Amino acid sequence: MIKTDPLPFYLKLSQITIGIVAFTYVLFIGQEIIVPFVFALIIAILLNPFVGFLQRKGFNHVLAILITVMLAFIVLAVLLYFLFTQASMFTDELPQLKIKFNAMFETSINWVSDNFNVSTKKINAWIIKQKGEGLSNSSAIIGQTLITVSGVLFTVLLIPVYVFMILFYKTLLTKFVSSLFPDEKDGMVKEVLTETKSLIQKYLVGLSIEAGLMAILNSAALLIIGVDYAILIGVIGALLNVIPYLGGLIAIALPMIIAIATQSPSAALWVFIAYILIQFIDNQYIVPYIVASKVKINGLISIIVVLIGGALWGVAGMFLSIPLTAILKVVFDRVEPLKPWGILLGEDMPEDNKRAVSRRKKITKKMN
Repeated sequence: MIKTDPLPFYLKLSQITIGIVAFTYVLFIGQEIIVPFVFALIIAILLNPFVGFLQRKGFNHVLAILITVMLAFIVLAVLLYFLFTQASMFTDELPQLKIKFNAMFETSINWVSDNFNVSTKKINAWIIKQKGEGLSNSSAIIGQTLITVSGVLFTVLLIPVYVFMILFYKTLLTKFVSSLFPDEKDGMVKEVLTETKSLIQKYLVGLSIEAGLMAILNSAALLIIGVDYAILIGVIGALLNVIPYLGGLIAIALPMIIAIATQSPSAALWVFIAYILIQFIDNQYIVPYIVASKVKINGLISIIVVLIGGALWGVAGMFLSIPLTAILKVVFDRVEPLKPWGILLGEDMPEDNKRAVSRRKKITKKMN
């Protein structure tokens, strides 16, 4: 038997790089199919315990799935109705807000002109030029917006169908995954599937609790300060906060802009202070005990995967990046050759060598 030499490192690296590039390209071009399916898969895993509960109460399998899916999307419809109702009140006062924004904009132009020795004519000319370029591209922007809206509506209609099918064929899909591996790995595969299901359920429940608490805190702070549309902005801020790291920054900027336009810079400063305090409570108490305790991913990897998810799939990718990475970590921790990658994704810091030696010496002295 002829023994073949292993591939050189540079050839292995080339193969891995080509594979990653090809896989990323497939994820990008297939996002219209992949993203709704991933959302549906996560929602189906979240709803699966309630389907089991209804079946134990004597409901037929299909009827239990139908009731669960309908209840879930009724709750979602109520939330969307509340947001649209609040938003309609906001749009009714848009003309008045536009006047205030224009006045604030003129004040800003004068401030720039006075402090940087730039004439207001040059600033206004540059603004007019930018508006002209924006209008020339308006038809393309409108067309792209219509395509995006139609795509979102198609996705919203498609996800319930996916959820129903995934719940209906759950045992078939589980059997398919198990059959991909040899029989001796059956225990490990079942363990990975069980832990993945539990991880997603706990993570999404924790995320929902966090969003609810943040909506209450945001709205209460804005009501105390006296910012208009406090409930709407508070709920939007809580939903944006679901996007790791980046959403919180946008959530702070929005109420500050509204406060400056409708009240005064001092009100915007109070909004900033209140939101920083709320973010501190969220990061120190809510996230570690409710959300992060379910997903053991370190901060560096979290930021990287959020940015990658945003580049691939936009806002949906930012939201999906953390749970998908957590699932990968579960798999990496169970597969021996992939365990180093699980260590890289995790947040368990290795003990410093000097500290480890010092600690062992102390233990030895105590034993002697």
